[in-house]
Amino acid sequence: MLTASMLLDPAVLQNPYDFYGTLREQAPVWVVPGTDVVAISTFALLSEAVARPEDFSSTMRCLLYRDQDGLPARLDFGQAAMPTLATADPPVHTTHRRAVFPELVARRMRTLEDDIRALSAAAVKQALDNGSFDFMATIGNVVPITVVARLIGFRDIDPMQLLEAAFDSTTMVGGTMSMDELNTLVARTETIEAWIADQIAGTTEGEEEGILLAVRRALDAGTLQIGEATIILHTLLSAGGESTTSLLGNAVRMLAEDPRLQQRLREKPQELDVFVEEALRLESPFRQMMRSVPHDTTLGGADIASGSTVLLLFAAGNRDRAQFDDPDRIDLTRDSPKRHLAFGHGIHFCVGAALARIEARAVLGAILEQTREFALEPDRAPQWVDSLLVRRHAQLHVCATPR
Repeated sequence: MLTASMLLDPAVLQNPYDFYGTLREQAPVWVVPGTDVVAISTFALLSEAVARPEDFSSTMRCLLYRDQDGLPARLDFGQAAMPTLATADPPVHTTHRRAVFPELVARRMRTLEDDIRALSAAAVKQALDNGSFDFMATIGNVVPITVVARLIGFRDIDPMQLLEAAFDSTTMVGGTMSMDELNTLVARTETIEAWIADQIAGTTEGEEEGILLAVRRALDAGTLQIGEATIILHTLLSAGGESTTSLLGNAVRMLAEDPRLQQRLREKPQELDVFVEEALRLESPFRQMMRSVPHDTTLGGADIASGSTVLLLFAAGNRDRAQFDDPDRIDLTRDSPKRHLAFGHGIHFCVGAALARIEARAVLGAILEQTREFALEPDRAPQWVDSLLVRRHAQLHVCATPR
């Protein structure tokens, strides 16, 4: 029997896939009992929902938190919500995406690719000097936040400060905080957004081309307002760091658990791209994305009331047997390996997807090249952060034999 407490049950958050399977089979459109929260779990219905922004709006109207009984509750924004990029519908979303997308997928990313490989190789080499190390602390957290800060064009960065800010953002929308914890995180966002606003203000023509300069130009042209510009860059920092960090940790864990797979990829490095896609599918960095429902609607024959908060469980859809053969297994021969929902779908397809793939190839390639073998440290089981949103390892202790 499905109960509301299952959604935020710590054991389910650590290993959600049996729960997702039950949802797909018993309640693909599940109204969480006693709440205004609805969870969608099949690939087909998820694909339909993201194609209907008029019924399932990206505008964030609330945050979820864990109430005193361990159940999901909502902190509603009402009309105070400011739609920006990931939390906006057309035409606002179109304007915001245009401000950053060309820079993100084209010139700036190409100029950084060599730097990403060099940064990854150096980080792996330094970690291997210790033999045993926490992959997240030494590589998985550090490389992505450094890369996304460079991509945006931030000056005088402190990677650890930016990492804390990025994780604060995803924790805030992770659905597992108490109300008091949530209020603390909301207040802390003011500090990073003030820093970002200063970065925008200090950006001038003649600086290196990047997203920061593109946003400043949009601001000067009146296309964006300062509040929008600040939140767009905050979103890119948080999502860009979080998505790749989660991908790297889960991919390294999968390899550490499977020596044969490691060796196969060392011998056939051309298969690394497919492995990255399978890692994304099996352990989606973002488990779900929220949508708000502006009017009564239906999905899959189920009624969804106006004002509902919908959780698009992409991680559940990515293991849907109706869509993927043997979905719980890594398959390097899978047809159309990019046919998953790890980066979303439709107009909200992740603008940083290509960058995440570049970073994953660089880091995983460096680890495979610089080691004979690596494994999880005995008696130090991997743990994931307590979140309804992200699938990131809190720590991942690895022991390795360098070449």
